[in-house]
Amino acid sequence: MRLSFPGFCDLQVNGFAGVDFNDPLATPDGLRRALAALRATGVTRLLPTLITSTFENFSACAQKLVRLGEPAIAGLHMEGPYIAAADGPRGAHSRAHVHAASVADFQRRQDAAGGRIVLVTLAPEVEGALQLIEHLVAQRVLVAIGHTAATPAQIRDAVQAGATLATHLGNGCAAVLPRHPNCIWEQLAADELTASFIVDGHHLPAATVKAMLRAKTPARSILVTDAIAAAGCPPGRYRLGGAEVELSAAGRVAAPGASNLAGSALTLPVAVANTVRFTGLPLEEVLPLATTQPAALLGLCIAGRITADWDAPSGVLQILTVDPNL
Repeated sequence: MRLSFPGFCDLQVNGFAGVDFNDPLATPDGLRRALAALRATGVTRLLPTLITSTFENFSACAQKLVRLGEPAIAGLHMEGPYIAAADGPRGAHSRAHVHAASVADFQRRQDAAGGRIVLVTLAPEVEGALQLIEHLVAQRVLVAIGHTAATPAQIRDAVQAGATLATHLGNGCAAVLPRHPNCIWEQLAADELTASFIVDGHHLPAATVKAMLRAKTPARSILVTDAIAAAGCPPGRYRLGGAEVELSAAGRVAAPGASNLAGSALTLPVAVANTVRFTGLPLEEVLPLATTQPAALLGLCIAGRITADWDAPSGVLQILTVDPNL
């Protein structure tokens, strides 16, 4: 079936096509090549995502991305360093560079990024988090809860302070949690929170995706890739923020020998197709989770138009043409 729909908007992209957005040595040509490869998958708006690192590394990477002047870049997503330090909820982020939240530290990062940080993922339990959330909301910067070991009460406090998004819900938390209460249930139940999901078949089992979207509802859900440099590339070893990671033949990305994931090799056409397959929702109800709904969170009209073929029996969404209209 031939389809036409708005361009994809991905709020969490760490890299693509062999290029790591968290590498201060990445070249403008390499960054543009990654953006062109993303556009071929239908992505016409994105937030390059910079993970926990030193201020110097963050500043160098942010400035290179901002100076590109690429209209596809709708801003920057700062994921960390204000996250849980413990193994498990910290995920693949560097423990050495995790630290308390402060308005002053954020502001120097925002200044370095030319005011282009539009989304911050943090853990509500980190020292200074609530004060920073209130500051970010006042500055019209979106706040997401993620990489957290917060109690339900701390989740509620963050929501009351103005957090409106849950970053890759079901991931970035301890591998073993109390049945109830826990931070996943609390975020699922919070109607004030939209949740992002990585639907690659590795981050969340199919039944979990189906149950979570039923609980959160499609209207309060978006799809992200959390793609790293390995996305769009063959199996092998790649870099994420200075760390070596490995893309397996099965499409799973992790540090060599590690059990926890380190981003993904996902593309949004595959995420959309997987969501249809996992949930049984019709394609027309899933497409907004990767197009208009994430754009609306940023206050944007979606850019461009995609022509694609949808093969329902095989569950394949094939991108044919992308008019970025940027």
